[in-house]
Amino acid sequence: MPGRRIEIAPGVALNEDELSFTYILASGPGGQNVNKVATAAQMRFDLRGSPSLPDRVRARAEMLAGSRLSRDGVLVMTARRFRSQERNREDAIERLVELLREASHRQARRIPTRPSFGERQRRLEGKAKRGDIKKNRSFRHED
Repeated sequence: MPGRRIEIAPGVALNEDELSFTYILASGPGGQNVNKVATAAQMRFDLRGSPSLPDRVRARAEMLAGSRLSRDGVLVMTARRFRSQERNREDAIERLVELLREASHRQARRIPTRPSFGERQRRLEGKAKRGDIKKNRSFRHED
């Protein structure tokens, strides 16, 4: 049975089978339980080898991942915020989805514009006014 599909953005979805989890001992809240039970979830996702991601999303995600990306192109996320394995697992998936959503967001192209005639006039008037202020600062002797 294939794993569930995780919706990232319109037209971009990830198969949960591409994620692998290991559980490690976590620091933080949990009392004596924290020393006995491996509750922190460490998720691995092969970013470079994923068939689910378009090339542009993959390239941008590699830039955004930073130090979480290994040399092999595997994204490693450790979630240890919560006391249970399941909640930490969901937290790691949410953080991955957030990263991939940011990577899939297409930035709007800037359309270069020119200042209007009125804007140019106001700018020149402001510069002239500023120049007058500076000119009047000098001390002049009137004979």
